[in-house]
Amino acid sequence: MEADSKALKAIGFYLSSRGVGAYFPTTVTSPTDETLRSLTGLAAEIRRWAEAADHGATPLGIHLEGPFLSHLKRGVHTEALLEVPSVSLFDRFWQAAEGQIRLMTIAPELPGAAELIAHATALGVRCSMGHSDARVCEAEAAFVAGARSATHTFNAMRAIDHREPGLAAYVLDKRSLFAEIICDGIHVDPLMVRLFFKAKERDRIILVTDGMSATGMPDGTYMLGDMKVEVHDGRCTSDGVLAGSVLTLDRGVQNLMNFTGANLETAVAAASRNPSRLMGIDDSWGSLEEGRAANITVLSPSAGVIQTFLSGRSMIA
Repeated sequence: MEADSKALKAIGFYLSSRGVGAYFPTTVTSPTDETLRSLTGLAAEIRRWAEAADHGATPLGIHLEGPFLSHLKRGVHTEALLEVPSVSLFDRFWQAAEGQIRLMTIAPELPGAAELIAHATALGVRCSMGHSDARVCEAEAAFVAGARSATHTFNAMRAIDHREPGLAAYVLDKRSLFAEIICDGIHVDPLMVRLFFKAKERDRIILVTDGMSATGMPDGTYMLGDMKVEVHDGRCTSDGVLAGSVLTLDRGVQNLMNFTGANLETAVAAASRNPSRLMGIDDSWGSLEEGRAANITVLSPSAGVIQTFLSGRSMIA
């Protein structure tokens, strides 16, 4: 996990070329001291970014993905580094990040999860259920405690079963729950994307990329934290397990339209207005209204990026 000014500037410019105005840099499960260093560095960069206007897409806060994840549904997160939900450990992360943690993925079935969700929610953190083998009752307990979204639905999540539905089925059924989906046709089959689209309220669908450092780069070997990831034909794997993606958000919008028949307005909302509402920043982000951030992406009818404006400043797409 890097908190390097040069790297973040490169990320910001690349994301803006794909129509993105803001994002939440995401951690991966690492040793606690390494996570603390990364959070401190990211917090400093987020502060600096607020004073700059020429660095591309803006990091608005941090997504803490790990270490409070299920051993059974950990994906490529290192099993030995996973932690049981702990308010005291979270508070160390919170302090290191200077309060810049805005989103946290947590497995609701873990001991102490509901307590931590309630604690983090009280601090203004959006809690998202993911990397989880939760049953429906455990997901509902997390919702009652304050969780309001699901992280990359279907991936690293108990599969739907007609007798023991689990978290994925809960996500589809819970009308008010926001739900992310990686719409690359690799993480989730287009048929399942269509079922997801039919089940969820339109204003609760959120497109995410799960993008890692290889995004925008040719096939090859890249790093995700301390893990080597092989990238080939759009598929990112570490020891045969999916490890993030090289999907760009504009392509995700196009895929949602192609997979489901969604119109451009609905697909764009899933990449802009809906995530802004989840994160509580829809008073300034996610739609074009007087007084809001002048971040504008000009798209073709097929959602190809023609031009991006950030804070009213033209960026070359």
